[in-house]
Amino acid sequence: MFIDQIKSVFNEFEHKAEFKSYKELASGHINDTYLIKALNKPHFVLQRINHGVFKDVPGLIKNKVLVSQHIRHKLKAASKKKQKRAVLTFLKTKSGTDYYKDNQGNYWNLMYYIDKSITHDIVTSKKIAYQGGKLLGKFLTLTSDFDANQLVEVIPKFHDMSFRFNQFESALQMASIERLENAKFYIDQAKLLKEEMCILQKLKESGQIKTRVTHNDTKISNVLFDKRNKGLCMIDTDTVMPGIIHYDFGDAIRTICNTAQEDEKDLNLVAFNVKYYKAYRKGFLKQMKSTITPLELKYLPLAAKTMIFIMALRFLTDYLNNDVYYKVKYSEHNLDRSKNQFKLLDSLNKHINNL
Repeated sequence: MFIDQIKSVFNEFEHKAEFKSYKELASGHINDTYLIKALNKPHFVLQRINHGVFKDVPGLIKNKVLVSQHIRHKLKAASKKKQKRAVLTFLKTKSGTDYYKDNQGNYWNLMYYIDKSITHDIVTSKKIAYQGGKLLGKFLTLTSDFDANQLVEVIPKFHDMSFRFNQFESALQMASIERLENAKFYIDQAKLLKEEMCILQKLKESGQIKTRVTHNDTKISNVLFDKRNKGLCMIDTDTVMPGIIHYDFGDAIRTICNTAQEDEKDLNLVAFNVKYYKAYRKGFLKQMKSTITPLELKYLPLAAKTMIFIMALRFLTDYLNNDVYYKVKYSEHNLDRSKNQFKLLDSLNKHINNL
């Protein structure tokens, strides 16, 4: 019966297409996403937003529609075909809204599928890193004149380091003696790094670093490539909200420059890939040169450190809280994830003067 539900929701939108088939796309961990094949092209992507995670779904959808419209306006000199491949295009419902809410309270949105495109789960070459950096830089440049105050903060305090340290301090008070002992070395490391890891937040709060539109989920799988591995557009814009460019740059670096998986237990396999960092940074700055400030540029290496650290801290906090946030496969899983990120941070520090 599920196909009937998908077809019914799809037909609530103004697409002038005839439903043929669907399949689930396993690209995200939060929302449900489906490729809708029509009898004739174009095809579509139908998404059900997880309203358990995102508390203001109408605001979230408004965010990504506004940002996409802004980017499309900036690309108005390009052909319609190129525009559709360079930015996500959302369709309205037959009643004229940007989303459909079904009788179970689920929110859905529909966009055009970008044909002949691919994604990468990991970076396997400097070319892919370079193109990924270039595309993020283009996204941030095209939105640099958009008033970020128009956007809803879909995940409040997402990268707020003070908030993350408060969570950490609370976890320390509640943690078992066993877990405190197991994590002692990393608890001490976190405390030692606190002052440095709050630098970017203080610069943001003082206004020395500008608040802009930021993507906030810049892993390489959220970059769409063509078959020749040239970057096409940023996808999965559910977390678009106000931030600083260091969040986006740093999180991308965190995910593409680890030579091992995020939960690899053999720390000898964990190292910071400097070649991928430099390739990504080169592509990023090629697009950002007209909008990045000297102060923003100065703190790009610290951005990488900060975003690696914030994940190390979040994993450590969850371990101390008995694993209430992240899914775990065994009792020390979150601690191993935290150790992994601290090792990556240590490896980065060895190269920091050359980044």
